[in-house]
Order: sequence, then C-alpha cells, then structure tokens
Amino acid sequence: MGRKQGKRTNRKADAHDGGDLDVDNTAPMSSDTFSFDTIVASVRSSRYLQVLIGLTFVGFLLRFYRLGWNSLWLDEASTLGFARQSLIGIWESTAGGEFNPPLFYWLEHGMLLFGDSEFMLRLLPALLGVLTIPVVYLIGKEFRDRNVGIIAAALLTFSPFHIFYSQEARAYAPMLFFFSLALLFYVRANRSNEVRSWVLFGVFSAVAFWMHFYAIVPVAVLIFHALVTSAGKIRSDVKCARNLAFSVIAFVVASLPLLIVTVNLFLVRTSSAPTFGMQGLDVIYQTLLQVSGFSDLILVPFIILFLLGVAYTWREDRDGALLLIFMMVLPLAASLVLSSRMPMIPRYLIYLLPAYFVGIASAYPMLYALVRDRRAVYLAIAAAVLISTPFLATYYTTPQKNDWRGFSAELAGVTGEGDLIVVLPPYMAQPLDYYYSNATDGTIELGATTGKDLEMIRDRYPDRRAFYVVTWDILAVDPTGDALGWLDKNAEFAGQRMGIYLFRSA
Repeated sequence: MGRKQGKRTNRKADAHDGGDLDVDNTAPMSSDTFSFDTIVASVRSSRYLQVLIGLTFVGFLLRFYRLGWNSLWLDEASTLGFARQSLIGIWESTAGGEFNPPLFYWLEHGMLLFGDSEFMLRLLPALLGVLTIPVVYLIGKEFRDRNVGIIAAALLTFSPFHIFYSQEARAYAPMLFFFSLALLFYVRANRSNEVRSWVLFGVFSAVAFWMHFYAIVPVAVLIFHALVTSAGKIRSDVKCARNLAFSVIAFVVASLPLLIVTVNLFLVRTSSAPTFGMQGLDVIYQTLLQVSGFSDLILVPFIILFLLGVAYTWREDRDGALLLIFMMVLPLAASLVLSSRMPMIPRYLIYLLPAYFVGIASAYPMLYALVRDRRAVYLAIAAAVLISTPFLATYYTTPQKNDWRGFSAELAGVTGEGDLIVVLPPYMAQPLDYYYSNATDGTIELGATTGKDLEMIRDRYPDRRAFYVVTWDILAVDPTGDALGWLDKNAEFAGQRMGIYLFRSA
C-alpha cells in the first residue's frame, strides 16, 4: 500500500499473467457520459462484473430465502421494543445505559411503518448484507487485483457466519456494511492519499460506530496502521499526517455525542466480571471457528490460506500485509483482554470478515501456479460453494434460534384461565409476548429472578396453578442457581422446546 505508481502499474500488468479473466475481452469504448448503454457494455465486456452480479444475486437468495421463518429470539425482540420508542426515546435509552448505539434502532423505527413481522424486522440487515458483497469485491480489487476481489466476494456470499447474521434483526450485518465501506476508502486513501477518500473513511467509520460500539476497535486499528506505515514520512514532515487528521476529525465530529456516552457505558460494562459470553482463549478460538463457517475442518485450511496470503502479499506490499495482520491480530488480542471485564461474543467481531477473506483470497496466485489456468478463479469460487454446502443443507430447514413461536402455541394449549405464567429471567417475556398473549389466554404473567422472588409469588397466589418459563439466561442474572434450586424442589418438569424449558407447580 502507498507504493509508487509505476510499481502499482506493473502489478496490474502482471494480473494478465496471473489468470485475468478479461485478458481476451475487448474493453468497451470509454465515455464521459454515464448511461445505461455504457453500463451494459461494461458488464458484457467484463467476466468479473458478470460473476459479481451473479454472486450478488445468489447472495440475495441466500439471505432472503425464508427470512421470516425463524421465530424472534431475545435480542431481536429487544430490537422491536427499542424501535417502538420515539426517536428521542431511543437516544435516551442509549444514554441511560442501553449497550447498543441508537442508529440501528432508529432505522428499525422507520421500518415499523411497514409492519413488525419477522420479515420486516430482518429486511434491513438482509439487504445491507447483500450489498456488502460488491463492497468486499472492491476492497479486494483495490487491495490487490480483481481475482482477489472476486474470490473474497465469493467467500462472503457463501459465508455461513454472514448469512446467519444477515438474517437477524440486529446491527451486526449493517455495521459490517458500513465498516466495509470505511475499509474500502481507507485502502484507497493509502494508495492515493486523496483527501476525499480519507474523509469518507472517517465518515463511514463513524456510521459503523453508530451501528455498534465495538466498531471503534477496527477503526482504531486502521488509524494505528496508518500511523505505523507513515511514521517515516510524518517524522520528516508533519504535514504528511494532514489527510489522516482530516479523517480522524471527520470521525470525531460525526461521533462526538456517542463518544461521550461510550466512555460512561464502558466504565459501567467493565465495572464487574461478565456473567455471560466467552472468556480467555476461547474468545479467539470460537471467533475464528465461526467466521470460518462453524467447522474445524474449514478453520484449519482457512487459517493456512490466510497466512499464505499474508506471506505472498508481504513479498510485494509490506504495508498491505501489515494491514491484514493488524486487522486480524489486534482485534482478537483486544477481545481476549476485554473478555475478563465485559461480555465478549464472536458476533461482535463480524468486521473481521473483509480482511479475513481478502487475506485468504490473496493466496490465489499459489493456486494459479499449480493449475496454470485462468479458470482457477472459478475453482476457488466453486470451493467457496462446496465448503458452505453442509451448513446450507440444514440451515433453512432446522430452526436456528429458540422457537418461541412454537413454544407459545404449546403453552397456550396447556394453560387455562387464571393460571400464572412466571418468566425466568423476566426479560424473556419480550420474545414470549411477541407470540403469546396472556390477555387472550386469560392468564397472569409475572417475572422472577431468584428463589425468593418465586417464593413471594407462591405466597401471593397460593391457590393458583403456576407455569414457569425458563431459559439458561437465568444463570446470567442469578449465577448462584438459587432460582433453579427452588424450581427443583417446588415444581416439576413439563416440557422443552429447544432452549426453552417449561415447569409447572407441583
């Protein structure tokens, strides 16, 4: 990155010797006008654009097929609860302690104009998930060449991790989309040092941060990379840091209200040991496992290919190789450290996908060296399809989230008028109440956290039959297991649906 133009031109020329799919195609005549005809001519003349359009279409099918099939789980029901507030109310919730920025909730607030079905709540993440595919292509193309770009885009298209979170009404896929745009303009800024690219890097970084707090980590990594790779120039002339400063200023100005809130929330979040999430080295292992497709069989070759891609990149572009290393190693290291003080879950690190897949795709010249055929790109794409097949074979037919829809129907079938419905922990009432109506069923719904809460409910309603709806989240709010101990003594197991358990009073 940041190399002389002549060297970069040579790299482009070398692409024809490395399996360029368009080597035999005639480029369309250049035109100063942007018209439908020029777009069609460009697509007809470029295999890469044709493949990219195909990948994006397939990505659309994979992310929109059965989008509303899985029932809402806790976090998605929480999204609906926040989205139903006013725009000011959403901001006040964030400032008051909600550990998610308001932007996604604001957007979902607007989506409620079209309904609050599972499909509508997940529509925006799915759409932005699809649009991330061409952005990743552009990142790979800008980072190295079109072969790397198209292979990285294919890896994202069929990524089980990305498909899963593109079908979830949370901010992870939207955050990835805007961070990918930030990464694209960062790579361009490093190549060209254009003020426009630096400013857009700062702006899109801010939007990603407004989507999810943890986006601050990769943004900081990119700024650190810029400082490291430009240290010599900055020492010689401090003016060389001017454009980078513009990007930082753009980020700070666009994020200032949220940055102030973030400091307070971070202090609260790290004030005590987490009661859920992953700790220690398990954070690194589980993150790499999940971004690799939830399979150990894929994890090992992916890591090997990533390391080979870094090694190959290092030979020609050390700054680029450092970018890949920094973007993978530093966030994982930060997550390892933070896991002892705050909840850490692999989905928070979804922003690793572009760098991870570009690194893997950068090993492509070694594949080409083996087959000596430009169609090796198609082999790489076919491999991306093949490794996702086991996941896709069951993904659309097996529930991927707790089935609150089915559980609620079963609950309504066994309860009667006047019965108690006690939810443990109380916030699990959010997904339950999306499907179950105690008013329609004639029951009384209550919440409990500890054994003492359960005892008080029994004392208050001694003559009523009680049903207890329990998930393992109870251990996050009651790590002592007091509530579970009370149920063991005073209730009997009545059934289970996935991770949702039903007990009734003995």
